[in-house]
Amino acid sequence: MVASVSTVAYLGLEARAVEVQCNLVAGLPKFVVVGLPDKAVAESRERVRAAMAAIGLALPPKHIILNLSPADLPKEGSHFDLAVALALLGAMGVVDAETLSGYVVVGELALDGRIAPSPGVLLAALHAAEMGKGLVCPAAQGPEASWAGQVDVVAAPDLIALLNHFKGDQLLPAPMAGTVEPPALGPDLAQVKGQETARRALEIAAAGGHNLLMCGPPGAGKSLLASCLPGILPPLDAAEALEVSMVASVAGTLQGGRLTRARPFRSPHHSASMAALTGGGLKVKPGEVSLAHLGVLFLDELPEFQRAVLDSLRQPIEAGVVSVARANAHVTFPARVQLVAAMNPCRCGHLGDPALACARAPRCAADYQARVSGPLLDRIDLHVEVQPVRAVDLVLDRPAEGSAAVAERVAEARAAQSARYRNVPARTNAEADGDLLTDHALPDEAGRKLLAQAAEVMRLSARGYTRVLRVARTIADLAGADGVGRMHIAEALSYRRQAPRS
Repeated sequence: MVASVSTVAYLGLEARAVEVQCNLVAGLPKFVVVGLPDKAVAESRERVRAAMAAIGLALPPKHIILNLSPADLPKEGSHFDLAVALALLGAMGVVDAETLSGYVVVGELALDGRIAPSPGVLLAALHAAEMGKGLVCPAAQGPEASWAGQVDVVAAPDLIALLNHFKGDQLLPAPMAGTVEPPALGPDLAQVKGQETARRALEIAAAGGHNLLMCGPPGAGKSLLASCLPGILPPLDAAEALEVSMVASVAGTLQGGRLTRARPFRSPHHSASMAALTGGGLKVKPGEVSLAHLGVLFLDELPEFQRAVLDSLRQPIEAGVVSVARANAHVTFPARVQLVAAMNPCRCGHLGDPALACARAPRCAADYQARVSGPLLDRIDLHVEVQPVRAVDLVLDRPAEGSAAVAERVAEARAAQSARYRNVPARTNAEADGDLLTDHALPDEAGRKLLAQAAEVMRLSARGYTRVLRVARTIADLAGADGVGRMHIAEALSYRRQAPRS
């Protein structure tokens, strides 16, 4: 008798249908798993053998063949364990094979029969909903699977409870959807003393989703400014929260099925490898740029990153997706992030201060800043120099404007962009291009003349020209203006990259 159970294989954020087929044939006792399994899948036979022994069942003295179809699709991960076990139990007649056909099954088996969590359950639940089937998953991930909507979720703590449920002896309760966590409160902008130019640039970046580079000496507040950014960004809407949760589910970081409306904030160390930043590895997993999808990717000490690692971000920043190519598959992860970077002006960090600067200036600054490639810098909309904080600013009693007031202006600007781009793929001004810029960001006559002159003098590339228009549109949105004027273009141009100081 051949029994089949449906499960999935993950390719990026795509769940591919896989059918686990089990056949018991006469011959010497043997347990074989075929269908391009990786090491974790091949070892499932030992976990299944031990789990069945834990509930008082022994493998039949026959030749057991497990086929994972389609056979040419790579199978990776321990989430195939439960499907392998149920297919075997169906072939043995312990479970009704017809009942199993109505479910997609994922979960890892422990040696004592417990069903352990495995990454990607939310994707499997969405796949099951599309196929019109139910989902069998670990009990700990039932709340996560319930976010998929209209899908019958069977969340079992162990194998014996699952078998009793299918036999009708002990029905498992339907899990409730996980809670939605309120956004966590980070540093408040009121803690930033002085730095009015940097604060303004941060507000523009938040309002339009623009990339930002802050350059300044140590202790000027660059990291504090970056950590304040999530506090002024609007929370994720329902669709965006589901997108972010799908990435977290594949990465195995979604705990207890709890969704959050807070935008991700990722701050990898400058020793991060290319695979850690963009995704990949032996088993392809999303990298930091994907884990920060619809949020902020903060790269502190930008020139200290390996140059090849930084250049690998150029395509994701422009396209909003990252593609990891392998010999047997191409995996694509979303990567629509807001890049925020910070750097010192030179290695010693005090270029321009006669009392502290090194004797190698300006060569020190030129060599240090040359570690970051020009094409990557050209993709950053806002370049701002963060000046040292003066003592008079530190001792001021009057607090600076807090995050709440800035967040209100940012929310109003984002609402205007949502209305403007409601029928197109763009969500913010930073994503607008082509006809969208022509229709909504073309400046008035005075603005066009200024932009044309600046493009010639500053030698703006076509990308730089486009990004000036995007930033100017955001500045106009913050001011509540319908059109883009000369003053908006002038401020946007002031944030373009300047030559290193000597």
